[in-house]
Amino acid sequence: MENSSDEYRIQSFDLDTQMLLKTALKDPSSVNLDKVSNIIVDQSLKDPVFSKEAGRICYTIVQVHNAETKQGNGNVFRRNLLNRLQQEFKDREETRGRSLQEWVCYVTFICNIFDYLKVNNMPMVALVHPVYDCLMRLAQPDALMNEEEVDCLVLQLHRIGEQLEKVNSQRMDELFFLLRDGFLLQEGLTSMSRLLLLEILEFRAGGWLLSSTAHKYYYSEIAD
Repeated sequence: MENSSDEYRIQSFDLDTQMLLKTALKDPSSVNLDKVSNIIVDQSLKDPVFSKEAGRICYTIVQVHNAETKQGNGNVFRRNLLNRLQQEFKDREETRGRSLQEWVCYVTFICNIFDYLKVNNMPMVALVHPVYDCLMRLAQPDALMNEEEVDCLVLQLHRIGEQLEKVNSQRMDELFFLLRDGFLLQEGLTSMSRLLLLEILEFRAGGWLLSSTAHKYYYSEIAD
């Protein structure tokens, strides 16, 4: 895997931080991994593009660190990261009230970490309920009124919905009851939000796949 700064979009940082992250990607045990995890989380909360990339960076650091130490000590970095995610999770309502963009970035980031960081090829158990709680929050009536939150919800379900359902199908059912009710009963949704909700309902009903006809229909509508 190439560890170029371009691939990981770290060129937006100051030079010292770029050097720190580049070193963390190649030789994690030589840097302060607590500092590195804080930098990654802080940037993810304010940069929508970086929040989608950050999971790959974290994955690489854990893999390289494990290979270096030969005994799975990549969990030092992982533990720091999870502690920070947990702290932000507790403050999520406050974050949402303060900045919708920061809240959407947080959800994107935690879902990205869920997607990339595995233990024995399985999703991290510690993240399952927090990820579901975030997605459930995006499915509440007040959030469905915000196109930005609906868009975030649908993107995350496209990315990790199938994985999430495998680890807890009951909560996925609950989430989709909310989405179905929102689509059918909620007044005042934008036409784009309605289209996104209908698309994700159909996506899951099709076994987390869209038929080519449905794909053409939804994506030509979105392009228009």
